[in-house]
Amino acid sequence: MKRNLSMIEYFNIKAGQLEPKLRFNGNNKQDFDAWSQKLRAEIQKLLGLIPAKVPLNPEIVWGIEEDGLIKRKVLLDTEEYMSVAALIYIPVAARKKPCPAILCNHGHAFSPFGKDLIMGAWNDSCPEFASDIEQFNCDYGLQMAKRGYVTMAIDYRGFGERGDGGNPYPGRDKCNVYFIRGNLMGYNLLALNIWDAQRCLDYLCSLECVDKNRIGTMGLSFGGTMTTWISLLDERIKAADIICYSARFKNFAIADANFCGSQFLPGLFQLCDVPDLHGLIAPRPLLAEIGIHDKCFFKYDAQSCAEEVKKIYAAAGVPQNYEIDLFDGGHKFAGNKAFDFFDKHLKG
Repeated sequence: MKRNLSMIEYFNIKAGQLEPKLRFNGNNKQDFDAWSQKLRAEIQKLLGLIPAKVPLNPEIVWGIEEDGLIKRKVLLDTEEYMSVAALIYIPVAARKKPCPAILCNHGHAFSPFGKDLIMGAWNDSCPEFASDIEQFNCDYGLQMAKRGYVTMAIDYRGFGERGDGGNPYPGRDKCNVYFIRGNLMGYNLLALNIWDAQRCLDYLCSLECVDKNRIGTMGLSFGGTMTTWISLLDERIKAADIICYSARFKNFAIADANFCGSQFLPGLFQLCDVPDLHGLIAPRPLLAEIGIHDKCFFKYDAQSCAEEVKKIYAAAGVPQNYEIDLFDGGHKFAGNKAFDFFDKHLKG
């Protein structure tokens, strides 16, 4: 029977019929270990081409000391033909004793500011800077530094200082353009951003002021996406706070088209769903912040995701290592449990 379906209807039907082949359906530690090993191996295949390492060649562009923090801007080489600018805040106390560190990831909506917004690097010339911090409470890099953590943030590809002059493709999302270009050659934009993040972890581990055995990561929205992937792929992350990125692919990505070329790997939904990605972080501690009034990742979707992650952590034998902050707010960093969470798991 022929049907005149729209493309929107077509993809929604396809998503509704799809059952990812490596969704977790186990009950115990043995099931978890077998599933985790198999899914990780399949994800590695999806990453695509990975850059070759080059020396980081760190260059301190500037440094100041204020508010009990040593603030630096550092340039790092992450691969041939690619460098990143990072903001790093170091508590003065770290001069005497290494501190735990947190890699802080920015969101997609913060495109013009990227890392600067997350680190509270004030921009008096742009009124949106202050309003964004107020709306999203997103200067968590600065907030965590004031609580005794070395914090670091970079602009991911296409954001902030890596935005190619602001708007090189009018009417198009830069992430999608970069994804298509890279994918044509076997590179995935998400994998390249993960690579940059891991090179940042290399740098943090090289600093005398950092306790390399106590590193965490956190991020809001697209920053939650990055937090998810960095944590599940890199064992150096000992605790993670995923802020407003608890969801289901068929709803936020397929039905609502609330995603971009920075946030997925081709064929990923054939393998698994977002709860599985979060579950792969087990047994390490994970905090999921969920806003009741979030209009990007709706409460019903986020809670459904969280219930599945709970089951995965329970099967892994560490139910106590998965926490949820269901807060009365929107798409923002709540900060109700995050400080105590990182203090418990990184300061011990």
